Amino acid sequence: MIVLENVSKTFVTEDRTVEAVKDVNLTVKRKEIYGIIGFSGAGKSTLVRCINLLERPTAGRVYVEGVDLTGLPERELRRARKKIGMIFQQFNLFASRTVAQNVAYPLKYSGLDKKQISDKVRELLSLVGLEEKERDYPSQLSGGQKQRVAIARALANDPGILLCDEATSSLDPQTTLSILKLLKDLNTKLGLTLVVITHEMQVVKEICDRVAVMENGCVVEEGEVFSVFADPREQITRDFIDTTSNLSKIYGLIARNASIVQLKPGECIVKLKYLEKNVSEALVSTISRQFGIDANIIFGDIELLGDAPIGGLIFIMSGRPGDIDEALAFLRNKSVGVEVILDARGIAELPRRTDPQRDVEMAGVL
Repeated sequence: MIVLENVSKTFVTEDRTVEAVKDVNLTVKRKEIYGIIGFSGAGKSTLVRCINLLERPTAGRVYVEGVDLTGLPERELRRARKKIGMIFQQFNLFASRTVAQNVAYPLKYSGLDKKQISDKVRELLSLVGLEEKERDYPSQLSGGQKQRVAIARALANDPGILLCDEATSSLDPQTTLSILKLLKDLNTKLGLTLVVITHEMQVVKEICDRVAVMENGCVVEEGEVFSVFADPREQITRDFIDTTSNLSKIYGLIARNASIVQLKPGECIVKLKYLEKNVSEALVSTISRQFGIDANIIFGDIELLGDAPIGGLIFIMSGRPGDIDEALAFLRNKSVGVEVILDARGIAELPRRTDPQRDVEMAGVL
């Protein structure tokens, strides 16, 4: 549905040059929900605006349904843009127009008569659950209702693609979930292809099929959501996961030498992470029985991504050193990620991290 080939975008001002997007290649499949995630300044909003050429790439090609948008004359590009809807964080509604007038605005030059436009607007408002709000003004609506109006307006020209640029960032958690559910329903009912730009991990977990992680204008990691979040390859992805996972708290506890992590001889602190979707065995009780060790769970962070568990556990293992080693090998053979974070079995093992000084700093924040 969407193919970006070596797309770059550079902004040049009097005093500096900013490479907002650098040589990005990605493919979005028809009818999928594709997430692009990154911290502020990563280039994700610029990238999504390159898809419909609101920002024309400095280099590279953008194909939508096989058509090279970067090669189209301006008139044909405007026609192609009508099939790419877009919603934003700030809704961008006309304050002086009613809900119905806001939704009808993109149909102004559609060739439809007044009755056809009125019927279309009612259909769209019904689709987003606002059929009773057509005469209200934006000031009379909640944030979630305003975003529903913006979604209805974006669908006015029956697009095949909907670009969502931080569409839930200004909404409370409960409203965010309702908007994400609506977007998922539209994806199913209308066969829409969605590209979701966000800095919120939970948004990607909630509705996306695949995800790209951006850093400094580059796509550094891409894949199925479960695979990327269960076994991240890049440090930036691990940092993202740490911002929302309770598992990262263990490093703060160790840095403070909290009483809960003060080990006795023969004990070790272990972090387990689910790496595959088919893990359903009662692993902790199994290793306790099979290898004669004690596993004291300190805390965990497990949720369902689709039907698969993602996340992990932090626990203290105690027992004979050989039995603990066999238990850890058993877990690894079950496709579980195993990290010995602190070891008091006679070997002083520090947390295996790529940037120990940064972990200490993060621990102070946590």
